[in-house]
Amino acid sequence: MGADAMHAAATPAAPSAAPAASPWPVFWVASIAVFLVSLDSTMLYAAFGALREGFPEASAADMSWVLNAYTVVFAAMLIPSGGLADTHGRKRMFMGGVVLFLAASAACGLAGTESWLIAARVLQAVGAALLTPASLSIVLAAFPASQRAVAVSLWGAVGGLAAAVGPSLGAFVVDVAGWPWAFYLNLPLGALSLWFGAGLLKESVKPDARRRVDGVGMALLIVGVGALALAIVQSESPAWRRGELIVAAAVGAASLAAFVLWARATPHPLVDLGLFRHRTYRYVNLATLSFGIAFAMMFFAFFFYMTGVWHYSLPQAGLAVTPGPLLVMPTAILTGRLAARMGHRPFLVGGSLVYAASGLWFMLVPGAEPAYLSQWLPGLLLSGIGVGMVLPSLSGAAVNRLPAQHYAVGSAVNQATRQIGGVLGVAVTVLLLGQGAASHDAFSPIYAGHVGLALLTAVLCLAVDTRPRTA
Repeated sequence: MGADAMHAAATPAAPSAAPAASPWPVFWVASIAVFLVSLDSTMLYAAFGALREGFPEASAADMSWVLNAYTVVFAAMLIPSGGLADTHGRKRMFMGGVVLFLAASAACGLAGTESWLIAARVLQAVGAALLTPASLSIVLAAFPASQRAVAVSLWGAVGGLAAAVGPSLGAFVVDVAGWPWAFYLNLPLGALSLWFGAGLLKESVKPDARRRVDGVGMALLIVGVGALALAIVQSESPAWRRGELIVAAAVGAASLAAFVLWARATPHPLVDLGLFRHRTYRYVNLATLSFGIAFAMMFFAFFFYMTGVWHYSLPQAGLAVTPGPLLVMPTAILTGRLAARMGHRPFLVGGSLVYAASGLWFMLVPGAEPAYLSQWLPGLLLSGIGVGMVLPSLSGAAVNRLPAQHYAVGSAVNQATRQIGGVLGVAVTVLLLGQGAASHDAFSPIYAGHVGLALLTAVLCLAVDTRPRTA
């Protein structure tokens, strides 16, 4: 091997031989882990009823932390994890995150008490946050610039597809094998990612021992995002008084303000605020927040409508949602190929309008009596096309102009923004629909918000410019 390397370095033909190694095996290794993370973030919404039956001594408020603890910690840890990947090595953070995620998944399935399960979910979220930004930066480094739009769109589609099919798969697995298998399902695929990743992945950045990790910034960001997310997800919980939630929100806001001030003052901040001076990056993240809220509102309203108005069983509702997510990946692949030549803006704006049209359909067409093929499926197909155009393109546009050393942090900020949007969307949906029996008329505000947020996303994306630069 050493002689071959010396020979390649000495001959002029070496540069032309380098592209022979396909980057796609690296892509699939990184994407398997991200698929599991995205799947896990939504699967338990379908398994929540089975979890409550498995822990009858726990209250609903206690069991809600099985969901909320994961969301809060994942959102809070994403940006610090991006900084760790950039400073200590992306392969190292990715592999360590996968190991922690799998170990925590096994601990979740073996949990005998709700406290054990919640603690394991926190560890699972930390592992997920460690591997997610490292995964995207590994993918970006593996592909030449001309193929990155396609690769990032497909990477985003893998995560979007997993998040969308999570409840339907969760409903099936829990119904057949019981709630522990919602966690054990991660183990074989995660083991494959570890096995192939050990040999295929190369460290795409040299760890910089001279650059210190911004511990103060990390702590401020975790407290800020965590406290705000806590105030949101517990806004309707009887276990928390309104005054306590106001204090939590105030602590979160103050911590984020202190984080900004600290990032301006310290020489090596966790997040370089200069990223937001870039017009495209700034508007992409605003659009990610608005679309994340709309996506969560649509997603959870769907299950409320199917089970509460049309009285579908949970497995039936999970099966009924499947056609929309199945369109996400092929749409994203086509969009990514075209975005490499045209930029992301046409697909972000066009996809947002398609997504708004799906919300309008759901608001005006379905009635109180089940009529899936004529009244629901057309809107579902529109939503799948819209999500396939927008969600992966947001990930691709966010990192399109960033320098290589900021891939992980830049993508982590974007992913955390989407998670925060999801928390807001779920909170709004539960606030509007979670009180009493569901009725057809109760869904009009949800779908009106869906349409409005989709149109806002389209307006924000008008400022995005990722068209290829000509020499």
